[in-house]
Formats: sequence, structure tokens, C-alpha cells
Amino acid sequence: MFLEEYRSLIVFSFVAVYMALCIGVGIWAMRRTKSSKDFFMAGRDLGVMVVGLAVFSSTLSGFGFVGGPGLVYGLGTSSLWMIVCSTIGFSLSFHLLGKRLRLFAELKDSISLPDVVAARYNSELSRFLMALVIFLGVIGYLGAQIMAMTVVLKDILDSVDFIPVISIEGCMIISVAVLVFYCVTGGIVASVYTDLVQGGIMVIAAILVFFSALSAVDNGMAGIIATTIADDPESIAPWGASGMLLCITWYFVFGIGGAGQPHVITKMMMTKNIHDTKHILPVSVIGYTISALLWISIGYAMRALVLQGVHPELTSPDAAAPQFLQHYASPLLAGVVFAGLFAAIMSTADSFLNIGAAAVVHDMPKAIIGRSLNNELLLARIATLVIAIGAALFTQYSPQELVALLGTFGWGTFAAAIVPVVAIGFNWKRATALAANSAMITSLIIIFGFELIIKYAGYSIPYAMNSGALALMVSLTVFFGVSLASPPPKIDEDIAAVMDL
Repeated sequence: MFLEEYRSLIVFSFVAVYMALCIGVGIWAMRRTKSSKDFFMAGRDLGVMVVGLAVFSSTLSGFGFVGGPGLVYGLGTSSLWMIVCSTIGFSLSFHLLGKRLRLFAELKDSISLPDVVAARYNSELSRFLMALVIFLGVIGYLGAQIMAMTVVLKDILDSVDFIPVISIEGCMIISVAVLVFYCVTGGIVASVYTDLVQGGIMVIAAILVFFSALSAVDNGMAGIIATTIADDPESIAPWGASGMLLCITWYFVFGIGGAGQPHVITKMMMTKNIHDTKHILPVSVIGYTISALLWISIGYAMRALVLQGVHPELTSPDAAAPQFLQHYASPLLAGVVFAGLFAAIMSTADSFLNIGAAAVVHDMPKAIIGRSLNNELLLARIATLVIAIGAALFTQYSPQELVALLGTFGWGTFAAAIVPVVAIGFNWKRATALAANSAMITSLIIIFGFELIIKYAGYSIPYAMNSGALALMVSLTVFFGVSLASPPPKIDEDIAAVMDL
């Protein structure tokens, strides 16, 4: 009861300590960031635990804390297929790309994904298109992360009595200021070590939340299952409320598509030792699986509590996690989880800022003028600042429909454009530059076309198929078809030797 009286202050203190930690990490990382290679690739000097936790926490991000429980609350077991498919995606990504990406980066001294794409296909157009895909995807992802961080911060500050009311714009300024400080100072070094902290918090918090969620419902898991079956047996059936086809499309988006997420797979290029890949994979899979307990337990517990009349109907499924933390978790646990939520959002946003800055400052200039810019490290820091401010302003003042449109350049867009070109093309010598370029252009056309023409004309893809999955299937078809129809490509001997390993 004593802690309950200070719940808001405790949560605020955890978040404030985390933000101070971010600033400290930025200052520490700045001393390790001496070149653009350090800024974008952490000097390729990271250990197993750092990369392993960074990979899985970048994948889960803020979505796992807020969106995941909301999906379970609304869709039941349908959402669990995302977790299963994402776990498969980790294994597929490391099998296809773990060693090759690291070897390509070492061989060509690459500091970005478009660098290794240009080396593989011997094409500057491929470099430019990959940079364009990354930049467009970053804008949508980053805007959503900044808005989420702003909304959560405002909710926390509004609940503390001694803090005056701060507008949503003010909370956005605070959030972006902290984000930009540690991104600009530390680059990807700050991001991966923040991911390390985030990963540790997520694993511990998920275990504690799981048991807290079970204790919040009468009869624990048995009570949750019985209540859910009585309301809607389909929601707890193997395919959940969404049906089989949508769950299968998630295999394409989250399973195969996991090998096409630049903020995740670029971390494979940062390892100190090429042979560390076999140790990094289990760290990532185990961390992700344990953290998914938070995703599952909160969603099911809140659904049961609402159905039993213990808790009022939620205004939206995404309110499941915040409502649970406010009413059913201990203040200390709520503080830990909210700090974890900020860590998830902040580190993911930093990853996007980093690869976005690389696309603008490093990759596009090399594709257009054939060389890197002078003072690349300084320009990278300036680009980070500009992209963050631009994304924040755009998110705040643009129509929600437009923000939602750019938000589609997320996981599905990266998957459709990058999986064929990188995950397949780095393992198949027959793949051509023309096929890679065609696949990237096709994926962008489909995503834009779906949102601008089909969706807003009042139509939808049959059987609720995910647009990202559709784009991935089409881009893969184009990639294989064009490659087989084109003359065999000429591959540099050193690149061919890496592909033969």
C-alpha cells in the first residue's frame, strides 16, 4: 500500500533514470566514435552478448510492449503466429546472412548494407535503390517510434503531481532531444549498448509480468482459458480470430521477411569474430522467446479481466499493456516495464536514424558521384539531427492518413525489397543486378499502389492478405524470373569465393 501511494513517482523515476543513462551512454560512446566506420558499424568490434541482445531487442522494439499485447487481446492466438514466425526468421536470417554479411563487410570494408549490395551486384544503381528503400522505410518507422515515445512520456508526466502540464509538443521536444543527443554523439555504438540494457530489462520484466498476469486472474491460466472459450472459442483455436490464411501470410512477412530488416541484419556486420554467429543466434532466440511472455500474458490476462467484468472495456486493444501496468502490476514492476518500453522505442529509433543517415550521407552520394563525401562523420551527425527533427515535425503536423501511409514502409516494405536482393542474392550466383533492381522497384510500386489506389478506393486484398506478404511474393517472383531470363552475371572472384563458403 505504501508503494501504491507513490506509483506515479516510482514510474517517473525509472524513466528519468533511463533517460539519464541514455545521455551517459551517448557521452561514453562519443569517445569510441572516431570515424564514420565507428558511427555506422561500431568498428566491427562487438561481442556475442552485445550483438545477440541487440538483434532480438531491435526486432521486438516498442511493438512487443504495446502492439503485441493489443493483438493478443483482439485476435487471440492469431497473434502468436507472429512470435513463431519471427523466431523462424532469426534462424533463417543467421543461416543465410550471418557469416556472408560479415565477410562481405570485411572484404570490401563496407559500412552499410547498400555498400555490400553494390559490391555483390557490381552496380551503383543497386546501391542507390537499396539506399532509397531504406530511407523510405526509415521515415515511416521513425515517425511511429517518435510518436509512441511522445505519447508514453506525456502519460507519465501528466500523472506526476509536482510536474506542470506539458503539451504534446513539449513532450515531443523532450523525447527527440534525448534521442538525438545520444544518437548524434554515439552513433550505432550508443544504440547497440542501449539494446544490451533494453534486452536485459525485457527478459527480466517479461518473466515478472508473466507471473503477475497469471495472479491477476482468478484460477490463473485455467481461468483465462475458460473465460476466453466461453466468449469466443475461435479466438483461442489454433488460427485464432483472423483465420488460417492471414496467419500463413505472417510467415512470409515475419519469417522470411525477418531476413530483410536492415536495422537487424546490419548488426551481423558488426561482430568482432566471424565465428561468433553460431553463438549469437541462440542468445537472440532465447531472449526473444522469453520476452514474448510479456506479449502473450498481458493480452490474454486483460481480455479475461474485461470479460469477467473486473476491468472496464478498453478504448482500444493497444491500451491493454498500459492498463495492466497501471492497475495490476506492482509499482516497481510497472516502473521497470515502462523503462523497458522507453528503451525499446529509443534504441529502435536510434537504429533507424543510423541507417537512414548512412543512406543519405554515405550511400546515395557514392551511387551518384562515385565517392564518399568529405567530413562524412560530421555530415552523418548533422543528417541524424535533421532526419529526427524532420520525422518529428512531419508526424506531428501531417494528416494521420499520410502518416499511416508512410507507416506501411515498415517491416513489409523492407522484407519485399531486401529479402530477394540480399537473403537470396547473396547465396545464389545466378542472381543479376537487373533482377535485384527490378525486385526493389516492384516492391515499392506494390506497397504504394496498395495504399494509394486499392485501399483508398475502398477495395482490399482478398482474404485479408497482408500487403507486405503480397509484395514479397511478387518481388521474389520477379527476382527469380528476371535472373533466369538474363545472361549469367560476372561476379568478382573474391565475392564468388565468399559465396562458395
